Amino acid sequence: MREIQFREALREAMVEEMRRDKNVFLMGEEVAEYNGAYKVSQGMLDEFGPDRVIDTPIAELGFAGIGIGAAMNGLRPIVEFMTFNFSLVAIDQIINGAAKMMYMSGGQYNVPIVFRGPTGNAGQLSSQHSQNFENWYANCPGLKVVVPSNPYDAKGLLISSIRDNDPVIFMESELMYGDKGPVPEGEYLIPIGVADIKRAGTDVTLVSFGKILKVAMAAAAELEKEGISAEVVDLRTVRPIDYKAVVESVKKTNRLVIVEEAWPLASISSEIAYHVQRYAFDYLDAPIQRVTSKDLPLPYAPTLIEVILPNVKRTLQAVKTVML
Repeated sequence: MREIQFREALREAMVEEMRRDKNVFLMGEEVAEYNGAYKVSQGMLDEFGPDRVIDTPIAELGFAGIGIGAAMNGLRPIVEFMTFNFSLVAIDQIINGAAKMMYMSGGQYNVPIVFRGPTGNAGQLSSQHSQNFENWYANCPGLKVVVPSNPYDAKGLLISSIRDNDPVIFMESELMYGDKGPVPEGEYLIPIGVADIKRAGTDVTLVSFGKILKVAMAAAAELEKEGISAEVVDLRTVRPIDYKAVVESVKKTNRLVIVEEAWPLASISSEIAYHVQRYAFDYLDAPIQRVTSKDLPLPYAPTLIEVILPNVKRTLQAVKTVML
């Protein structure tokens, strides 16, 4: 099977869906003439023209609202944010418009729209450009939130997101766009809300998603050297969450560590920890451990970034704690 970059997998998903369905279009900052801020949409303007690959002003509130209106009138927009940090300018449109329209209209209007772009830390971008909002959006009924960890999942999940009749928040990472992985040539879809066991194990369950899954996988490899078998569960979507996959894994391993980039309060890991203690308490041989970012804005200095973000060392420490 061929290997392509994460950005290429996303591009293929969008291109294939735009060829299949004339109602699909892409809009956002620098998506057309510049070929995308991260070159995800490279070449798409040449194929589909300026009516379907649309450069917008730096006005997220405005073009998010335009996309929602277009979706309510039968189109299927893909709205790219240069970073989800900038989506805060548009959050009123997303939460009070897209997410609630089906409910408020008594089922008369659905909003088939995808909001996509990078989330979280991407190096020395400091406090205002390094935040994670997966748990913010996952808190809102009416939205689906997808956070893939590799090119294969990214393509299959993005196609499913574009075809979904509900608004989808599709979160990527600047640090993953160049990652390579196997991706099939033909069409395939990955259902939203289904987790994936990236590594089977028997002694402890590591749950993660998005680019931080790399931390969990690296920790699992280190643990194997010490004779500890870690099962790694990739959530892939954080609304809906595949609770069953997590609970079944914990029933097998009896220990759980959740690794997540977001701040600790009211995080996805908080939700999973609650659910597991509620539905698998008798299977737990140790208290659940979480590895999250420290409860601080992200600094600029690389040495401090390393201290604040989840890493392999902290994950190993958490596993050792539950193994005692």
